[in-house]
Amino acid sequence: MTEHPALRLKRLLAAGPIVHAPGAFDALSARLVERAGFPAVYMTGFGATAARLGQPDIGLLTQTEMTTHARDMARAVGIPVIADADTGYGGPSNIERTVREHVQAGVAAIHLEDQVAPKRCGQMAGIRLIDARENMRRLQCAMRSRGDDALLLIARTDALPAAGIDEAVARALRYQDAGADLVFVDGIKTVAEVEAVARRVPGPKVVSIVDGTEAAALGCADLQQMGFSLLFHAVTALFCAARAVEQALAVLKAHGTPRALPQPGMSYAEFSQVVGLADHQRLDEAFGAPAS
Repeated sequence: MTEHPALRLKRLLAAGPIVHAPGAFDALSARLVERAGFPAVYMTGFGATAARLGQPDIGLLTQTEMTTHARDMARAVGIPVIADADTGYGGPSNIERTVREHVQAGVAAIHLEDQVAPKRCGQMAGIRLIDARENMRRLQCAMRSRGDDALLLIARTDALPAAGIDEAVARALRYQDAGADLVFVDGIKTVAEVEAVARRVPGPKVVSIVDGTEAAALGCADLQQMGFSLLFHAVTALFCAARAVEQALAVLKAHGTPRALPQPGMSYAEFSQVVGLADHQRLDEAFGAPAS
């Protein structure tokens, strides 16, 4: 019997080494994360919004769109998927539905944040927070909605850029008291902020490292030593993919042929391996209509 993704993630977290879950922006990039050998994948809301709408992460995607994106990703890979569930998309009944939809989607974990809707990316200015006590009730609602189902709940606070490190730490501790499986201080940009969270927030915690920030100098081993349980590099694949496509199209426009590319892309055969074409061919050979 296949191990449930949430139980597998829980086992990985309990084993000790930090769980490194790069961000994926769609099912294809999730497959590439899995092929690279990572134990889990993070469905970034920033990347999902960019991939589906070509727009910034400012709360434009609905609960249905985000859950569908998570479900597609969970179906595409065998490793646990950790999904961005934004603010829960409304009041207690919305939170209950959000949790139940993600359980049915087969994801391993979701994180819920303490922003006022519509939310913003944690790296942006202008974040507005809801009252910490209200968010604790929302987290408790999510835990009740989970019931006995295997789904890890991560409490994310966006207080760092909005109100400073002291408020971010205070909220993380309160969310632990509310019963969250892990806590996540988002919006980290500096090494000092990483160190402060590591020092002042005990227990299972998440760190998200964004390309181009000072904190990006810290490696997986550094963050494990600091005591983090789960590591996201949420936008690395997205930013690299966008740059690669931009450069390829510039060459194609200038030369009229991909032959001028300094580094060719995947071959048709290589790409077919990524998307699992051989599995579908075997199905067709076994059960498809016989040749006339």
